[in-house]
Amino acid sequence: MTVPLDQPAPHTREPHQWLGAFFIVPSLIMIGVFFIVPLLMTVWMSLHDWPLLGRSSFIGLGNFVEIMGDSQLWNSVGFTMLYTVLVTLALFAVAFPLALLVDRPLRAAGFFRTIYFMPVVIGFGAASTLWLWLLNPDSGVFAQLLRSLHLVSAAPRPIESFWPALGVIILMVVWKSAGFTMVILLTGLQSVPGEIIEAAKIDGANAWSRFRNITLPLMRNSVLLALVLNVTSSMLAFDQFFVITQGGPQNSTITAVFQIYLASFSSYRLGYGSALSLVLLVVLVAISSIQLAFLRTRPEES
Repeated sequence: MTVPLDQPAPHTREPHQWLGAFFIVPSLIMIGVFFIVPLLMTVWMSLHDWPLLGRSSFIGLGNFVEIMGDSQLWNSVGFTMLYTVLVTLALFAVAFPLALLVDRPLRAAGFFRTIYFMPVVIGFGAASTLWLWLLNPDSGVFAQLLRSLHLVSAAPRPIESFWPALGVIILMVVWKSAGFTMVILLTGLQSVPGEIIEAAKIDGANAWSRFRNITLPLMRNSVLLALVLNVTSSMLAFDQFFVITQGGPQNSTITAVFQIYLASFSSYRLGYGSALSLVLLVVLVAISSIQLAFLRTRPEES
């Protein structure tokens, strides 16, 4: 029996298949150990009354039933949604102009890209601690600068009121994360064919018309990717509120993840905290699925 020249013999494919399986085994092990196993443990714990110390007892769906009547939880979910909307809008409002600025053929464009991206490498915990020190009414840089300029007579205390505290958090997050969103949007800008832009210029389209009708539709995937990442990270916000506001004033800046932390490590109810984690996971999967559905939809289909 002869094998056609354009088709390899069946026995020659097996070594390549085993070689591919060999390379993915470490990744499968990592996924199993650090994702699948913890997820299964979280599901198991959510079905129990599981104190931090002591023996656990099986209660079935009791934790999930309790979630439905937890007013503090739903307040934290509402605040998380508000924060997500505001910080996402603020990030795009800053990152888009930055991307347009560094996309221009300037000699120092690479330098500005680096400067704008540098805060991204700082962890949220470290950035929050830095801003907490800057906001200190006694020794903080902001308070001393305002007093030296005679703009205020007493040092401001923004984290003692809800809207100023939220504004400070959003300002810190924009300072830290706008560079990452800028890079994603810059990638989309640079993928727009220059020939199309030049043709539009020849046809007499002004800058705004070119951006609205050509650039923005062609970088649609980059915009949606940045949106998915920003929304997901905002829904999981914890460090900045834990460090700067500590949930205050009057528990008004407690996010969903902060509430999970309080339930698990302040109230010592690991089973209830696990149930809250699963509910948040379902919400994030639903939101991300909706966003990715738009990402997969072609412009002519929308």
